[in-house]
Amino acid sequence: MSPAMIFDIHLALGYVPWLLCFGAYAWPRLKATDHLEAQRAIATLHSFRFFGLVFMLPGVVGPNLPAGFAVLAAYGDFATGLLAMLALLTARRHQLFWPLVIAFNLVGAVDIVVDYYQGVQLALPDLAGELGAAYAIPILYVPLLMITHIAAFYLLMRRRPEAVQGSHP
Repeated sequence: MSPAMIFDIHLALGYVPWLLCFGAYAWPRLKATDHLEAQRAIATLHSFRFFGLVFMLPGVVGPNLPAGFAVLAAYGDFATGLLAMLALLTARRHQLFWPLVIAFNLVGAVDIVVDYYQGVQLALPDLAGELGAAYAIPILYVPLLMITHIAAFYLLMRRRPEAVQGSHP
């Protein structure tokens, strides 16, 4: 089996255990909890996306990892992580919190979609070994990030009880 095929299998199957775990444990709790608390939980996970800067760290990734992929992925993650941290810092100020929740989810979801597109354009599966230690990010971490972005958007669009609507956008 070629390294590209292994990478593609890993990438696709990375979603399966996270969907099973998320569906059984996280999703029921997120749906049942207060909207602000649910978004705070999601923002907490995404606040660790500063770690994406590792895509530009020599010695962690190989020298032949395309810079076009590495830089875009690194800064997209970094921006998302900073926005998520700002959202967490403003949780008590709803007029700031909710726009930041929307911002980190939009930036983060677009980042992942663009990274997938860039990966295809640059034949990243053929260069999977160049990801080095960062190989685990797209395989283990990104699926959970995308699943939680989708959950966050769903929760943002879900109709809230009238008593709560006045305090949230």
